[in-house]
Amino acid sequence: MNLNPMQQIAVEHVNGPLLILAGAGSGKTKVLTNRIEYLVNTCGVKPWEILAITFTNKAALEMKERVAALLGDQIVKDMWISTFHSMCVRILRRHGDKIGYLKSFSIYDSSDQKSLLNSILKDLNINEKNYRLNSVLANISNKKNRFILPKQALKDSMGDFHEHNIAKIYDVYQDRLYENNSMDFDDLLVNVCILLRNHPDILEYYQNKFKYILCDEYQDTNGVQYELIKQLSSSHKNLCVVGDDDQSIYGWRGADINNILDFENDFENTKVIKLEQNYRSTKNILRAANTVIENNKNRKSKTLFTENERGSLIEIHIADNEYKEAEIIAGQIEKDINAHKQDYRDFAVLYRTNAQSRAIEEKLMQYSIPYRMLGGVRFYERREIKDLIAYLKVIANDRDDIAIRRIINVPKRGIGETSIEKIQKIALENDLNFYDVAKDIYYYNILSKAPTEKIISFMKLIHTFKEIAEKESVVSLLRLVIKQINYMDFLKESSIEDAEDRIANVSELVSKAAIYSQSAENPSLDGFLEEIALVSDVDNYDQNSNSVVLMTLHSAKGLEFPVVFLPGWEEGLFPSYMSISAEDKSLLEEERRLAYVGITRAREKLYLLQAESRMTYGSKKIAVASRFLRELPKDVLEFKNMPFRKKYSESINQGSAYRYSNNYPKNMSVKQSDPVKSYSKPKTSDEFNSYSKPKISDEFNSYSKPKASDEFSIGDRVSHRTFGKGKVIGVFNIEGKLFVTICFDSGDLKKVNAKLAKLTKLTKEDTI
Repeated sequence: MNLNPMQQIAVEHVNGPLLILAGAGSGKTKVLTNRIEYLVNTCGVKPWEILAITFTNKAALEMKERVAALLGDQIVKDMWISTFHSMCVRILRRHGDKIGYLKSFSIYDSSDQKSLLNSILKDLNINEKNYRLNSVLANISNKKNRFILPKQALKDSMGDFHEHNIAKIYDVYQDRLYENNSMDFDDLLVNVCILLRNHPDILEYYQNKFKYILCDEYQDTNGVQYELIKQLSSSHKNLCVVGDDDQSIYGWRGADINNILDFENDFENTKVIKLEQNYRSTKNILRAANTVIENNKNRKSKTLFTENERGSLIEIHIADNEYKEAEIIAGQIEKDINAHKQDYRDFAVLYRTNAQSRAIEEKLMQYSIPYRMLGGVRFYERREIKDLIAYLKVIANDRDDIAIRRIINVPKRGIGETSIEKIQKIALENDLNFYDVAKDIYYYNILSKAPTEKIISFMKLIHTFKEIAEKESVVSLLRLVIKQINYMDFLKESSIEDAEDRIANVSELVSKAAIYSQSAENPSLDGFLEEIALVSDVDNYDQNSNSVVLMTLHSAKGLEFPVVFLPGWEEGLFPSYMSISAEDKSLLEEERRLAYVGITRAREKLYLLQAESRMTYGSKKIAVASRFLRELPKDVLEFKNMPFRKKYSESINQGSAYRYSNNYPKNMSVKQSDPVKSYSKPKTSDEFNSYSKPKISDEFNSYSKPKASDEFSIGDRVSHRTFGKGKVIGVFNIEGKLFVTICFDSGDLKKVNAKLAKLTKLTKEDTI
C-alpha cells in the first residue's frame, strides 16, 4: 500500500469511531480508498455495506476511480460512494412517498428558488426592498442547515418583527415547494433526516445496510449533515470521519467547525489519528502556513512537515494599485512561460472576492495570456440551458409551477403575463397546481378565445412529450423538444449578437444528454435532471486545459497548483471588514483559515500581493497590509517591487505598520476628494515611516486617526433612509467632517457623511 506509519494505522483501525485529522496535502484520499480496500479484502466486509460520503462530485468520482483501481469496477458498482446530496436524492427517490413526495420531484437551483420566492412576496404583498431575495434565501438556508423547521422558526422569532416575517415567508415557501413536488438543495438533506426520524423501519434498514460509514471533509458538515451521519451510524458506531479543522472555511453557508472539534465528545471511545506529513508543498510554504494558523485559538494542535526540498522563498509584492498588482501577476507568468519554466495550466490566481478578478482579467488579456474562471455564470444557469431543462422538468414533474411558468411562452406563443397571472390566481384559490388549471383552461373560462386556444395547444405539446419520454432515451427526447418548439430558430431571431454561442451551448447540452444516456447504469429523465442539478463549479475544473486558472479561495479548496498568486492581502479585503469589526472573533479565525488554505494550494512557488491603494465603491482608498502578512515568518519571505524593502519587512514582522482599535485598522481611510499620490509611493525613509506609523504630522493624523465621536461608535446599529438598517464598522474624522462606514443588513457596504446622510442611531428597542 506504500503508506506512512500514521496512514497505516488509520487504514487498519476497523471498528468504532475514528477521527482522522488530515492536514493539507497529507494524502487523505489515499487513506480513505486504502481503508475501503482493507475493509473488503482483509476484513471481509461486503461492498454494499460501505457508505463513503464526499462533498463534491469531483471528489466522489476520484474516490470511485481509485477504489476501482484497487478492487475492480464491478465491486465499486455495489458501493455507495457519493456526495451528501446525491445520497439523499437516491434515498428520497425510493422512499420520498413516505413524506408525501412523488418519485419525480424536481430539484430547484438558486434561480428557481428566486422565482418561487418572488411570486410568494407578490402574493403576500411584501415589499422586496425590505426583504431582498438573496438575503431571505440565505436566512432560510441557514435555518435548514441548523435543522430549524418553519414551525420552530415562527416560534423562535416571536418578538422580532423582521425575523418573524421571514419565518412566515419560510413557512409559505416550504408549502409551495411541497405543492410543486419540488425541493431545494437544503431540503434534500432535511427531508432525509425527517424521513429517518419519522420512519424507524427505514432508518433501521439503512443502519443495517451501511455497517461502515466514511465521511470526507467532515469540518465542512452543517447541523443537518451531522444529524444524518449520527442517525445512520448510531447502531454500529463504525464511523470514520476525515477532516481538518484548519481548513473549515464555509461557516458563512452553515458549516459548523464544532462538529469536528467536538467529535470525541459526541462519539465515545473515539480513536484520533493525525496525518501531518505533507506531500504537496515545499518546506518554506509549509512553515508559512503553520505559523499563520497557529494564531488561531479554536483549533486542534497539529504541525505539517514534509520531506520535500526547502524550495523558493515566498515573494511579497507591494503594488501601487490593483492594476499594478495585476501587471505583476501577468508579467511574472509571461516571464516564466518565455523561460519555458511552466505551462499556463501551472498557474493559479486565487482571490478573496470575485470583484478582484476584473483588473487581473484585463491584464491577462493585454498580455495575451489564456485564462479560465471558475465561479462565473455556470453552464446550467445560462438562459437557453435553463429553458430546455425547464421543458424536461415539466415533462418529468408537471407539478413544478416554476418550470411551467418559465416555458409556457418560450418560444413566444402569444401567451401574455396577464393570462399567466390569471391561471396562477385560480390555482392558488383552488389549491391546485398551475399545470392542473392550464390543462382544463377551457373549463375555467377565465381567458378570451385566442389565449385559451394557445394554452390548449401548448398543453397538448407537453402531453405528447410526456408520452415520448416513456419510450425514448433522454437525448432523443431532448432533440425532439428542440426540434418541435423550433428552439434554434428562436435563438437566432431573439439573440442576434450571441446566437452562435447560445446555439453552441444547446449543442453541448445535447452532447451531455448523449453521454449520460450511454454511460448511466439505469438512464432515466429523473436521473439526468438529478445529475445536472447537483453539478458544482469545481466539478467543471479541467486540470488538463492549458490556461491560467482564476478562482476564489473558497473554490480552490481541495486543489493544488505548482505556482499560486494570492492578491489583495489587505485589511478590509483579506481579512474582510465584516470579520475585523465583528464581535464574534470566530469570523476572523475563519478568515485566517482561508489564508491557510490559500497558502497550502501552492506546490513550488507562492506570491503574496498587496496594493497600496485600491478603488473601492468608486473611491480610491489607502490599503493597509493584511495582518496575515505580519504573521508570516520573516525567514521564508523575499520582498519585491517596493521601496525600502528592509525597513518595510522589519515593520511587517514587528507589527509597527499596524494600529488597531477594537481590531479595526485606524489608518484605513484617506481624504476622499484627493487621489492618493503623496502617500502611495514614499520617496525617503522618513516619508516611509510617516506612512507606516501615522504619528508625525497633524495633517496626516487628521486622515488616519479618527477622533472619538459622541454621536457614533463602532458597533452602533443605525438606520439610513435609503439603505435601511446596518452596523457601524468604521468612524473617521476627515478635516472636521465625520464619516461612517456601515455594513447594511442587505449586505451593502457604504461610507457616508454622517451629517448629510441623516443617520438615526437605533436603540435596542428599535432593533426588535
